[in-house]
Amino acid sequence: MNLGQILDGATEIASADEAYAVFEEWAWEQRGLRLYPAQEEAVLGIALGSNVILATPTGTGKSLVALGAHFVAVAEGRRTVYTAPIKALVSEKFFDLVSVFGAERVGMVTGDTSINPDAPILCCTAEILANQAIRDKDVDNPDAGGITQVIMDEFHYYADPERGWAWQVPLLLMHDAQFLLMSATLGDVTELAADLSDATGRDTALVTGVERPVPLHFSYAVAPAHEVVERLVEEHRTPAYLVHFNQSHAVEQAQALASIRVVDRAGRDAIAEAIGDFRFSTGFGQTLSRLVRAGIGVHHAGMLPRYRRLVEQLAQRGLLKVICGTDTLGVGINVPIRTVVITALTKFDGEKMRRLSAREFHQIAGRAGRAGFDTEGDVIALAPEHEVENAKQSAKAQAKAAAGKKIGKGPKKKAPPQGFVGWSEQTLDKLVASEPEPLVSRMRVTHSMVLGVIGRGEEWEGEALNTMQMLIFDSHEPRAAQFAHARTALGIFRTLRSGGIVEVREVNGQRLLRLTVELQANFALNQPLSPFALAAIELLDPESESYALDVISIIESTLEDPRAILRAQEHRARGEAVAAMKAEGIEYDERMELLEEVTHPQPLKELLGEAYEAYAKEVPWARDYELRPKSVVRDMVERAFGFRDLVSFYQLGRAEGGVLRYLSDAFRALERTVPEQSRNDELEELIDWLGELVRQVDSSLVDEWAALADPAAVGQLEERAHSDEIEGSLAPPSRSLLANERAFTVMVRNALFRRVQAAAFERYDELAELDGPSAGSGTGGFGEKRWREALDGYFTEYDEIGVGPDARASGLLELDRGADALAAGEWRFRQVLLDPAGDRDWGIEGSIDLRASEQLGEPAVRVERVGPLRE
Repeated sequence: MNLGQILDGATEIASADEAYAVFEEWAWEQRGLRLYPAQEEAVLGIALGSNVILATPTGTGKSLVALGAHFVAVAEGRRTVYTAPIKALVSEKFFDLVSVFGAERVGMVTGDTSINPDAPILCCTAEILANQAIRDKDVDNPDAGGITQVIMDEFHYYADPERGWAWQVPLLLMHDAQFLLMSATLGDVTELAADLSDATGRDTALVTGVERPVPLHFSYAVAPAHEVVERLVEEHRTPAYLVHFNQSHAVEQAQALASIRVVDRAGRDAIAEAIGDFRFSTGFGQTLSRLVRAGIGVHHAGMLPRYRRLVEQLAQRGLLKVICGTDTLGVGINVPIRTVVITALTKFDGEKMRRLSAREFHQIAGRAGRAGFDTEGDVIALAPEHEVENAKQSAKAQAKAAAGKKIGKGPKKKAPPQGFVGWSEQTLDKLVASEPEPLVSRMRVTHSMVLGVIGRGEEWEGEALNTMQMLIFDSHEPRAAQFAHARTALGIFRTLRSGGIVEVREVNGQRLLRLTVELQANFALNQPLSPFALAAIELLDPESESYALDVISIIESTLEDPRAILRAQEHRARGEAVAAMKAEGIEYDERMELLEEVTHPQPLKELLGEAYEAYAKEVPWARDYELRPKSVVRDMVERAFGFRDLVSFYQLGRAEGGVLRYLSDAFRALERTVPEQSRNDELEELIDWLGELVRQVDSSLVDEWAALADPAAVGQLEERAHSDEIEGSLAPPSRSLLANERAFTVMVRNALFRRVQAAAFERYDELAELDGPSAGSGTGGFGEKRWREALDGYFTEYDEIGVGPDARASGLLELDRGADALAAGEWRFRQVLLDPAGDRDWGIEGSIDLRASEQLGEPAVRVERVGPLRE
């Protein structure tokens, strides 16, 4: 029986003690869990109406306390909200709560999607709640259906430089709410607790200093990683997680460990059975397949979501002995770990190399030791490489001396690299003994915040002023920073008033503030520049040949920059520019000067810049957000790339997860932002193509979020989310590539046009890669030799092959999808080449193998003939 069924059957839970007793009984009978003293104290505190700050180590059951808090609130007829720092955690918690309370009682709002948003239990990101608190004066008013309990997980994000404001705003504005703040690494929160009590009028219970149920042992290893891992495997102290602060280093370490026998034959067989027919793509996918079959996982944010989930599921089943990854695993992901090996006690923070903070260290170390599985956990810090090398040399010298051999001076000690930020065993000891640093306030004032306060409705100036004063002067900012924020708010208000966005009028001797524009719903949350995109699309000529691509460029300019892709584009553009300048004989100094102007492609940059300036004069809050012209989706269309083509061309194999996230964001933005009347057939096809491309790589990024909009589908998705049975294959359900024929047709057209482009520029190596034997294009393949012979004949007749917009015309591609072709499991094609004379008498002919396409997730093209066209 779940808690939802208990609530359905309960006539009335009369008291806080009774609510606690019912929850305690459920935890034991249904979960087999006896509440630890700290859990008892926290849930009782919530039941008695207090705020609770739960600052206990990882593995002490904070999630169970949150369940108890939700149960108490719903039993009392109150509304409760759970917040987390990332959408993946919000989604995970949503599914967990659906399974415990039932789909009708749980909702989710993330900016990407909204499901059952008026449910008594709401899951959302901290930014959603913060903006709701700013814009809705009744957000914590029970008479207005507001939220009267707030559970904030990973509360140490309060000190995050970019996002910390969102964790502070609800504390400042939601005075009628009860708070449960949870994290393993909060540090001294005495002052925060006192301020929270003052703001809410409730007692605030501090539940801290609890001993871990699974104690940790810390050690320093002056040994290379592979020796440490071998020892852990021999001593059965796995699963081990090797923490790196660089994605490339994590992959390299995993590959280096592949020579170690981590799992036996039976373990390999169990892994192979669990993997089943899971589809690994080329490139990193093949690397991961080889590693996980050897019992070694890789986990970092640059991986495809389905790969990360596979590693997590294999680890949860106990099949992986070693995982090499980054510190992203420290953010609430549920993977069992016996030993944490920290490969360095320093990290690059975006500006410089520095040693780990106590908070960062304890956040990572806390993942070791599994309650219910382990009686203890280990945290091992590795020494720097030069220290390990010097220790080896010293050991050799000592061994020689012990054997009576002449030592001599011996090799010179290896010095650390220049600029190296070092660490030692003393560094580890200091981190172990240190409490997490006190939380630092990160409040900020923006146009969105000021507009949100004024936009609550017609607001008396005094009320708006009081709200802003609470946000600024009740915050935990230093006094000087508070005055700076106040000046910022005043400057924004003056800008809004002078721009006519805020109207001030006298009523009975008092000043009334009113917005003269209507704020879009959640305008500060999801693609905040979407209204600008709509306005910019109106500036385009729908009859232009580039209209569809220009719309894509406008939408792309409103999205976050995918840094890895843009760096790769810039690197390639600069390489091509250098080659061109050398060919022109430009001197080195001038080349270097000209190179400073070369960057990633930014189509419509001038048009967008001018449009944005005009828009920002009318909509000043837009200046809180930066317009970022770029070309990723457009670049794919122009180059006729699929996902694998893009990753390969820009060498993004280790960042393909980030590539896919960007493409899925672009698809959702195009689908949701561009109105029907602004779409032509070409744009509709491209949107369809992009959505299908993302689905074929990882359907979870599109299909699950789309399905969540249908409340009836929530139950099915919840079952799927929790369907990681102990037995059975982990291969996710596959989607037929032919399910969307229009999108598949665009993929076919792109695949063929890519061959047209390569033929036009006589890139025979590329044609060989596309159609040679290794490409699976048939016996022998239509390789480089046959392409050369065929094109020699074409270029004898014509000077060039057209690759402009006319060359992409649908009339130049003939597809036979008739009964005979389908019976043979293929589509037949004829791609006509656009010659300068307009004869159109040469082309590429062949077939699309439908079965092979389903397996690849992209068209399997078999070129059979290139030459003069026959009737």
